[in-house]
Amino acid sequence: MELKSACRMFLFPVQMLYYIVRASLCSLLPSRRKDLTREVVLITGGGRGIGRHLAKEFAKQGARKVILWGRTEKCLKETAEEISLSGTECHYFLCDVANREEVYKQAKVVREKVGDVTILVNNAAVVHGKSLMDSDDDALLKSQHINTMGQFWTTKAFLPRMLELQHGHVVCINSILSQSPIPGAIDYCTSKASSLAFMESLTLGLLDCPGVSCTTVLPFHTNTEMFQGMRVRFPQLFPPLKPEVVAQRTVDAVRADKAFLYLPWTMHALVILNSFMPQVALEEIHKFSGTYTCMNTFKGRT
Repeated sequence: MELKSACRMFLFPVQMLYYIVRASLCSLLPSRRKDLTREVVLITGGGRGIGRHLAKEFAKQGARKVILWGRTEKCLKETAEEISLSGTECHYFLCDVANREEVYKQAKVVREKVGDVTILVNNAAVVHGKSLMDSDDDALLKSQHINTMGQFWTTKAFLPRMLELQHGHVVCINSILSQSPIPGAIDYCTSKASSLAFMESLTLGLLDCPGVSCTTVLPFHTNTEMFQGMRVRFPQLFPPLKPEVVAQRTVDAVRADKAFLYLPWTMHALVILNSFMPQVALEEIHKFSGTYTCMNTFKGRT
């Protein structure tokens, strides 16, 4: 028994090296892309911002049906009409993902009126852009309920049927702030860190579930009205991402069954630096780059 354990311990680093090399080689080779023509896609927060562009991109790349969830009917209706005019069947439903009972109720309505959801995109999010001491208690709770708990309710509502069909995909539009927080957005950073842990656990939990997978997208600052007014010191070096680019790369990642997507790719370096650099050095980098004060001019969605 001891010899067997010793052999396993010896082989473990060899196995790890093998899997790292194999994954690196696979990432360089063109992968088989998922066909979207049979997919029914539901996007939370689908009426505007990244959600709106995701809906258009899924439709553009051949999704059979697109479903929009959100809290503002005007935005949902405009987006649904635009997608329908492009030739893709599109439906919208008013739903606040922070409300568990409302999520379960609307999920039942979706199944009855549209059919089984095969791709769930958890995109809905809010940010208040204030320090802890300046934040209203209800606003802090709202961020956690929408950005984090909403994913629990939507995933619980649609994942069981995906597992039954052995066909499905759960997508999370997260943020690089989940791994590199900034001052002035403590509610958002905390909720996104929780959301990332949720997706990491879910992704591992579905490894033995054939046909069902996950994709987590971690973009840098994206140029949408949600983060209106946010400023970085060197916008030429760190330009905000365009929401249509985030949408296009997200759909590509879903079709390639990619588990985690960092946008831009340089965000990998930021995560690595955060893992080993002394806190004093990280603080100086934040001050130099302007992330330390980037939320001082924050206005948010009007």
